[in-house]
Amino acid sequence: MKKSKKADIVAVAKAAKVSASTVSRAFNHPNLVTPATRKRIDAAVRRTGYIRNRAAQTIHGIRSGTIGVLVPTLDHTIFAEVVQAFSEAVSEHGFTILLASHGYDLQREYAILRKFLEHRVDGVVLTGLEHDDAVFQLLDSQEIPCVLMWNYDDTTCYPSIGADNELAGRMIAEHVLSLGHRHVACMFPPTAGNDRAFARREIVLRTLGNAGVTVPPAWMFTTVYSISDSKRDMMALLSQRDRPTALICGNDILASGALYGAVACGIRVPSDITVVGIGDFKGSSDIEPPLTTVRLPARRIGAETARALVSMITAPDSAPQTSLHCAPELIQRQSSDRPRASSMRAP
Repeated sequence: MKKSKKADIVAVAKAAKVSASTVSRAFNHPNLVTPATRKRIDAAVRRTGYIRNRAAQTIHGIRSGTIGVLVPTLDHTIFAEVVQAFSEAVSEHGFTILLASHGYDLQREYAILRKFLEHRVDGVVLTGLEHDDAVFQLLDSQEIPCVLMWNYDDTTCYPSIGADNELAGRMIAEHVLSLGHRHVACMFPPTAGNDRAFARREIVLRTLGNAGVTVPPAWMFTTVYSISDSKRDMMALLSQRDRPTALICGNDILASGALYGAVACGIRVPSDITVVGIGDFKGSSDIEPPLTTVRLPARRIGAETARALVSMITAPDSAPQTSLHCAPELIQRQSSDRPRASSMRAP
């Protein structure tokens, strides 16, 4: 059986009853084509089975229509939220994303970035502020638009769009102190390759220290992003003779596991111990008791990052390359309260 000839842009134009240049414009500059015409062209593409030859286009300097998005992990809801919002926003401008995770390994991040550039992505999103020098050198040499997503710092070499993690850590520590807690434990994830965790941990300890509160070594936990591990460490904490009246967790994953650990030990939250987190992940308001946390506006961060990067790609001479702070917000729920007199035991 003779194979049918693959459809080309002329066949799409004929099926949609438009010119070939209009089809090309719909692909490369969809904002310049009316929604009704784009809909007809999309229907024609589906009928004809037309596939664009991106490789040939990039050889001639035409955009690939793809954006590389690098996140540390795909295991947690918070990154899924921010990536989903980003993807939805860029799709409105005709872009799709190439998504990869580097597992908090900055050397692996560099290798993935090279792969992105080999695929001729039009722009790149990196998570956080700290990256290997080779990453920035590669971006500079290739003159690729880049936005640093999730953290905010107005002094970065590329625009950063996200929340101030120091502010988020200070807010949760000050909340715990304002309730009257002075016997405080901490549970934070490993900080290697994770500037978010490092910033939160350092400011929490500094804020507590400025209030005269010292976290004993036995109450200081480094726990990987895992419900089971944080549950285990919470049970170890509560098995000690002297127990804290509050636990500050570096994110809501750890705080959720800590709540399960408290239940397993027969310890009531918040009457026996306050537990707080950072992030306001999906489900943080539904766990029992609902978790007090600092909300990091994931969907807004994703959408704002998308808008900024699309502008840098499509209008490089007019797009302002400025950072944007998406401010965190303290969300007080039922997992935090003042310490009871009977639970205020010195370490």
